[in-house]
Amino acid sequence: MTAADWILPGRDVTLKIDRDGLVKRGFMLVIALYLIVALALPLYTMLSKSFVTYGFDLARYEFQVSDETGSTFGPPTTAAALNATLNSFGPDDLRTSSEGRLSVVELFPNLSFRSPVKYRMRALDDAPWLVGLDLVTAADWQEYDSNTFRRINLRPVSTIGVQNYVAYFSNPTLFRSIENSLFIALVSTVLTVSFAFGFAYAISRSCMRFKGAMKLIAMMPILVPSLLPGIALIYLFGNQGLLKDLLMGHSIYGPLGIVIGSVFFTFPHALIIISTALAIADQRQYEAAEALRASRWRTFWTVTIPGARYGLISAAFVTFTLVITDFGLPKVIGGQYSVLAIDIYKQVVGQQNFEMGAVVSVILLIPAVLAFVIDRQVQKKQVSQLSARSVPYAPKPRPGFDALCLGWCALIAGFILLMIGTCQLAALVNFWPYDMSLSLKNFAFDKMDGGGWSAYWNSIQLAALTAVIGTVVVFTGAYMVEKLDGSHFARGLFQFLAMLPMAIPGMVLGLAYIFFFNNPANPLNAIYGTMAILVVSTVTHFYTVGHLTALTALKQIDPEFESVATSMRQPFWRLFGRVTVPICLPAILDIMIYLFVNAMTTVSAVVFIYSSQTALASIAVLNMDDAGDIAPAAAMGMMILYTNVVARFLHMALSHGVLRRTQAWRIR
Repeated sequence: MTAADWILPGRDVTLKIDRDGLVKRGFMLVIALYLIVALALPLYTMLSKSFVTYGFDLARYEFQVSDETGSTFGPPTTAAALNATLNSFGPDDLRTSSEGRLSVVELFPNLSFRSPVKYRMRALDDAPWLVGLDLVTAADWQEYDSNTFRRINLRPVSTIGVQNYVAYFSNPTLFRSIENSLFIALVSTVLTVSFAFGFAYAISRSCMRFKGAMKLIAMMPILVPSLLPGIALIYLFGNQGLLKDLLMGHSIYGPLGIVIGSVFFTFPHALIIISTALAIADQRQYEAAEALRASRWRTFWTVTIPGARYGLISAAFVTFTLVITDFGLPKVIGGQYSVLAIDIYKQVVGQQNFEMGAVVSVILLIPAVLAFVIDRQVQKKQVSQLSARSVPYAPKPRPGFDALCLGWCALIAGFILLMIGTCQLAALVNFWPYDMSLSLKNFAFDKMDGGGWSAYWNSIQLAALTAVIGTVVVFTGAYMVEKLDGSHFARGLFQFLAMLPMAIPGMVLGLAYIFFFNNPANPLNAIYGTMAILVVSTVTHFYTVGHLTALTALKQIDPEFESVATSMRQPFWRLFGRVTVPICLPAILDIMIYLFVNAMTTVSAVVFIYSSQTALASIAVLNMDDAGDIAPAAAMGMMILYTNVVARFLHMALSHGVLRRTQAWRIR
């Protein structure tokens, strides 16, 4: 008799999901639906639109023309046959956007609006036309007098195909934008990562003075929109710039200005990543290199660089993505130098060609997604640099090296202060550079185009709502996916949705929202043009970083807490409120300030979806710069900086006060 013979027949044993498990799955499902509606569906809609082509199908319209008495009509003829005879419209004239119009007058050169001649018209296969502003689609003959007939315009019909992509890549001007974007992104990435590594190396490997002040200054570009460095460069090196002679005849408007500005606003992002990579160095490796009589140069290449290589790679991909997807800086100082982000703006705002804008968005999406995927694969290969026996690296004083590091950091800090100080000065003077007397007239935003002071208060409202609502959504979603037992497929799908926003450029997301939410058939169309859609867009755009921050904090909590709470028959929400939230409060506050600052500075994610009632401060900077009010634009940019600085100080004060009570358990 075998062991199998002792097993009694019966049903297979399955684990029953308790009430807490059902509630957790419900919360995760709700937030997953939010990400699907706010991200996946708009992107799918935009991708579909990129394959929609509009054109005038002349074969689908028939006409009849009467005699001079208006009573007897001649035989019917199609618009295509008339065009074949007259050659009024070529292939390029027949390609258009969804809002295109084609006047029928060109097909009837003898038309006179005072003539008694009458015209009949009908559509084949439901082709539309306009009589003035009235849309008509009729298979029966419609009769018009000459005066009415001259007001008729044909409307385009849609087809599905790759013609938009063919048109884009066959246009040398548009195709050149890809080369320009890649060139700008690569050059800016190399410079930014090099400068950031030198700064981080000086901070972590030297005993230089003023480290705290240098770190504080290095983080300042995060607090301003990307348009501000462009404005600063105009005042420094533009046609009336104070330092324009330093360029030796070269223009700041174009690739030079874009690269300098890109290095400025991406520097803190690269610095944070590289500083983290250098901070985990093991002192024992350097002691071993010193014992083996390795030179400092050899130690640098065999110990320091290999230990920080994943941080350098990650910083490079983050910088590359930020530069190639940025819209504000090329718009302000790019001049006639075309890049992909500007092409999207021109196609959508300038030409109202939304389908071609969708094509450019898809093209812009490709390098951003590739950079994100490669970065994730590189991070998977990263191994732990610290063990239980590791000794934190402690630099030794070296006067000459410390002075060199201080000089390097001071040079970069001076550049950052110069850029911000220039904008501050420009905001306070009467008329640069002719009347440098101080004045507050540039802060009279209500007297200028751009949205006035209401735009600034709208930004405050957006940032506050994004910080509160976004933190609740992000942290709750991270908690459910981290603490949920089983459901590996559902958790993996949720993780994919949570990581997707990091790979989506802001302009692409904004254009996708136009296609998805500005559809009258969509039940969510009611939020289009309101503050709600701006909050949804901003939370979604910056979702990933907050999600990763929350996961990092949640992974530090021992799973035993859930087991103990279950054994004591305590619901999970009580554990969540009394244990999880207090432990993770530092991360929660970090997520809030991250969302607040980015909501104040974002441009690309909202430039397509704001309305006249919901204009924002960052958009006001853009609009005032377009109108030639550069000094008021600098003033509004500085208001964003002031607000973010105050928010940072409030965050520090709140952290110090609240965390002193909730995090006392961390101190022995």
